[in-house]
Amino acid sequence: MGTLVPSAADVTVAVRAMVHPPAADPRGGAVRRPQGAAGAAGAMGAEKAHPSPFCDVLAQELGRSPVRLSQHAQERLQTSGVALGANEMQRLGQAVDVAASKGARQSLVLLDGTALIVSVKNRTVVTAVSGERMRGNVFTNIDSAVIAGEAPR
Repeated sequence: MGTLVPSAADVTVAVRAMVHPPAADPRGGAVRRPQGAAGAAGAMGAEKAHPSPFCDVLAQELGRSPVRLSQHAQERLQTSGVALGANEMQRLGQAVDVAASKGARQSLVLLDGTALIVSVKNRTVVTAVSGERMRGNVFTNIDSAVIAGEAPR
């Protein structure tokens, strides 16, 4: 099987869709494009009914934002002496992706002995509890729990 190379038109369509996503019409469920976006795309003739798989992957990767830490969560982690490096943040992001794929809104993510409460929609850790502070704690206002994948050995 050969390497999949996107056409310039596919890349243009994918980028344009991310820059000018369709917006819901406030009068109903119809979808409309922002002013000027449809005319420019139509004039160029670049839009296709079925963009290539590359466009799908590009849109997915560019649309995914990294997981952020709220000020409160940063303070809680610092007080507990927990540092989240690039590897931990990547695993946290994967856990949030899993929660999002299941329709979660507020999730408890267990990551290496630290409990993180995450707003899945905003991709933001809102609070963190680590070590002994977890004992006897009741986590409320969550609709899911995800145990993050193990750290590579």
